[in-house]
Amino acid sequence: MNKKLYYIAISIAICLVLGFLSGFATKASIIDWYPTLNKPSFNPPNGIFAPVWLVLYTMMGISAGIVWAKGFHHVWVKTALYHFIFQLLFNALWSTIFFGLKMPFMALLVIITLLILIILTIKWFKVVDKTAAYLLIPYLLWVCFATVLNFSIWQLN
Repeated sequence: MNKKLYYIAISIAICLVLGFLSGFATKASIIDWYPTLNKPSFNPPNGIFAPVWLVLYTMMGISAGIVWAKGFHHVWVKTALYHFIFQLLFNALWSTIFFGLKMPFMALLVIITLLILIILTIKWFKVVDKTAAYLLIPYLLWVCFATVLNFSIWQLN
């Protein structure tokens, strides 16, 4: 396997594992707490979230793998990947706070921070590889939607 595919495979695995672990925070709350919340009319059905996140985590992993394959010894690659890891941790933190701790307002603050971190990650990825940066745009758009949804749920409850 060539170096680039190796880094992409590892990066996808890391993103998917983190997504899977974040799912533990959501599992019980999706059954007992989330259905009791007032939600806006544009709230997607629960069955949409898992497939969307599967695709997004895969695209995020491909993106990070492309950047990583450029060589971690380069300062721009390190900077880009540090931003990526930081935003990935905030991604997991959001699930924990919103679903695990059942705190929509605190989760709103986290997701706003996450949006900023994603934008910074895209900026740094673009320095290293434009394709890697563009692969993160669907993720950014989904998190923008999730931010509006989070805000609406907080307002309605």
